[in-house]
Amino acid sequence: MASIQLNNVRKVYRDGAAYVAVDGASFTVADGELMVLVGPSGSGKSTLLRMIAGLESITGGDLHIGERRVNDVAPRDRDIAMVFQSYALYPHMSVRQNLGFALKLAKRPKSEIEQRVKTASCVLGLDPILDRKPRQLSGGQRQRVALGRAIVRDPAVFLFDEPLSNLDAKLRVQMRAEISALHRRLGATMVYVTHDQVEAMTLGDRIVVLHEGKIQQIGAPLHLYDHPANRFVAGFIGSPAMNFFEGTMEGAEFVAAGGALRLPVGPVWTDRLRAYAGTPVTLGIRPEALYAARGRPADAQVAPGAFTVEGLEPLGNEIFVHARAGEHAVTARVTPQPLPAPGEPLELGFDLGRLHFFDRETEQSLAPAPAPVE
Repeated sequence: MASIQLNNVRKVYRDGAAYVAVDGASFTVADGELMVLVGPSGSGKSTLLRMIAGLESITGGDLHIGERRVNDVAPRDRDIAMVFQSYALYPHMSVRQNLGFALKLAKRPKSEIEQRVKTASCVLGLDPILDRKPRQLSGGQRQRVALGRAIVRDPAVFLFDEPLSNLDAKLRVQMRAEISALHRRLGATMVYVTHDQVEAMTLGDRIVVLHEGKIQQIGAPLHLYDHPANRFVAGFIGSPAMNFFEGTMEGAEFVAAGGALRLPVGPVWTDRLRAYAGTPVTLGIRPEALYAARGRPADAQVAPGAFTVEGLEPLGNEIFVHARAGEHAVTARVTPQPLPAPGEPLELGFDLGRLHFFDRETEQSLAPAPAPVE
């Protein structure tokens, strides 16, 4: 296997007005690490992956795979294997033939092809379907074959471009677990692109969050969740998304715009935000840090907020409460309990130990930045 190092990598399209698709990406994927590139459509994540693969030229910066600079190296000479969103299986070939086709083109010995196909088939549980054609396979089975076709090549790096997008929700969960197990088993270097932050959180050793071609933050999944560097990361990572309230600090209280919510924020944030007195700031809080009456921890410092229920989503082990205070909508994730009906008042407790504040202009977090967890 091999590491991947990007140093100020840029991609600029110059068809007419110049468009910067990737703006100065710098990070290292360690040997054996599973790194996830995540962001909304147009964030530059797939472009970045295609540059690593050699399918897109690099406008500026340096890209190394292992010890070798590969900016101008052809894709076939980079020792990578790529798994795409479309399975791209040969319909007239059996699973066995699909798995071994790249090795056949490379004129590998027949005995080696058979051994590698056997190994990949065993790892992915494909033995019962080796003689079937792609049309006889389910979506999950086709995805396994696509993975197997990459495994047989024994590459230095695996690249995944939204490989689970075509699967239904239940199968995506299953395949996420299988890819994670595959990574542990192979100890392979993997770069995985997705727009789905749940996939990013559950798969990645570390995550690169991209927005409009720029890296917003890099870190372990829980580090990004608990310590977002800015409002974009805070709102993108987590489902349901973080709640935001625009307002100002008045002494020891955060006052939401319109005055519908006044929240004492506790001594730590009062001291930290003293310089922002009277200045617009943004308060953020995760849905699970909002408590209804029966879910409030005895040891948590909680301040109440008055809301009106707009809707309830009972999910069995939890309930999503959609509520509003004036112009401010909020979603709370609470434990199963009796709750007011839509249109009725509800008091939600804010866990003061789990508040986030962001500068209104820069959107950067106002919390001291902890050391990233690598």
